[in-house]
Amino acid sequence: MTDLLLPGIASRRVSTRRLTINVLDDGRPGGQPVLFIHGNVSSALFFQTTLLALPEGFRGIALDLRGFGDTDPEPVDATRGLADYSDDVAALIDALELDRPHVVGWSMGSGVALQLLLDHAERLASLTLVAPVSPYGFGGTRDADGTPLSSDGAGTGGGTVNPDFVARLAAGDTSDEASTSPRQVLRAHYVKPPFVPAQEDIYVASMLSTRTGENHYPGDLRPTEAWPQVAAGDRGVLNTMSPTHLRLDGIDRVRPKPPILWIRGDSDVIISDTSAYDLAYLGSLGAVPDWPGIEQVPPQPMVTQTRAVLRRYADAGGSYREVVITEAGHSPFLEKPEDFLAALTDFLRGV
Repeated sequence: MTDLLLPGIASRRVSTRRLTINVLDDGRPGGQPVLFIHGNVSSALFFQTTLLALPEGFRGIALDLRGFGDTDPEPVDATRGLADYSDDVAALIDALELDRPHVVGWSMGSGVALQLLLDHAERLASLTLVAPVSPYGFGGTRDADGTPLSSDGAGTGGGTVNPDFVARLAAGDTSDEASTSPRQVLRAHYVKPPFVPAQEDIYVASMLSTRTGENHYPGDLRPTEAWPQVAAGDRGVLNTMSPTHLRLDGIDRVRPKPPILWIRGDSDVIISDTSAYDLAYLGSLGAVPDWPGIEQVPPQPMVTQTRAVLRRYADAGGSYREVVITEAGHSPFLEKPEDFLAALTDFLRGV
């Protein structure tokens, strides 16, 4: 791990009441804590340059979620949605004695942050959602209200991922020989081509820290008669975001309501109303056979759903701001760091 750290970044493992969590920080004493939560198939290593670029007055901290990086590989109970992860983060906040941190979540990590908001709103100074997973999970819903397409989460969960990608993760593949290699997935989907991050080798190593299997990534699955004949299971990462287990649209009812910043790239192909990872959208393109059609299985309007939930949050007395970064994909903090940091800093200083 130490050979993957940039100068100025320190790493340590912190014992909490739930598990031991690996933490990166920028080494600056004092300051308002800004806690970063990574997304799926990644780790805290993705945030190093952002931690180092935070302005004076803020203390940057990033953690590895369970089953990623150097945090304990405890199993994931997907029936709790993302709550295994959010409870871990709350335990870390206690262990580090952080007083109302600002929380920044990326992708799946934004869902973890929203679950924290639902459970511990009074303990958070603000939330920043970067390319957030929909409050209704990933796949398997229609319309702005997140209406489920089926009762069993057909087309979502552990059976929806390309098995060759999982095999390459498990094998520690660092090559660029196939479209399913982690390096090529990073280049094609985590960022907008032709951008290649300067620390690409570090990010590939971060992706390869993902534990694989039914208790981790991608999780277990169930057969179903509904298209595409695979449904969500109850264990592992991808099942946490099935609509059978996850629903985060109740944030309009929390008290107090910390301000929310929503940052996304305009070219994100992962979190999108036309996501390249949504089997319904792929079916509409003919990439998944026997798609039943748009009336029965429409693509999930992920961005539309997030906007609808945040508008209800604002209507109920909260506040949110949406920032769209041009020519950026799923990782605007890597692709357009100056634009990202300007938006984040302006938001944090205004809280």
